[in-house]
Amino acid sequence: MSWKDGKMRCRWANPDNEIYVRYHDEEWGVPVHDDRKLFEMLVLEGFQAGLSWECVLNKREAFRKAFDNFDPEKVCSYGQEKMEELSRDPQIIRNRLKIRAAVNNARVFLEIRREYGSFSEYLWHWTKGEAVYEKNLASSPLSDAVSKDLKKRGMKFVGTVIIYSYLQAVGVIYSHEEGCFLEHTGN
Repeated sequence: MSWKDGKMRCRWANPDNEIYVRYHDEEWGVPVHDDRKLFEMLVLEGFQAGLSWECVLNKREAFRKAFDNFDPEKVCSYGQEKMEELSRDPQIIRNRLKIRAAVNNARVFLEIRREYGSFSEYLWHWTKGEAVYEKNLASSPLSDAVSKDLKKRGMKFVGTVIIYSYLQAVGVIYSHEEGCFLEHTGN
């Protein structure tokens, strides 16, 4: 694939979408320890189920506005009226089950944060704080274990494939493809 700047990137990065290119270059695979950002990515990955990540990414600013900048304390307090409002918002993905899951998952997210001191501590304890380097997978024993634990705690839309994508997005799993200019950087 030919890139205007001459850099090679992962095949999934759409060269015609500047938002997607910036996401690939600046965010994907970069270790995240900020709980609000971890919650944002967890919610967005849940909304991505059955859709393309590019679709979700293109709506991220609208999601931020609709979901109070992904403040888990605010999101977990959403009642039926707010969820109905979100299900009518044409700027976001209006799937009622995913909206309810986001509200439910905010509550569980806060429970995990209370238990571990931060959601980051919970998430990174699975790998003892180190990134895992692997490629060309859609799930792994790590995503299986995290998914199983999150489901046991009551989270929804956290199957192993979604969690694998989430772990890649927040840098727990580092998966830049062979030939990508970021392949060996390990951000």
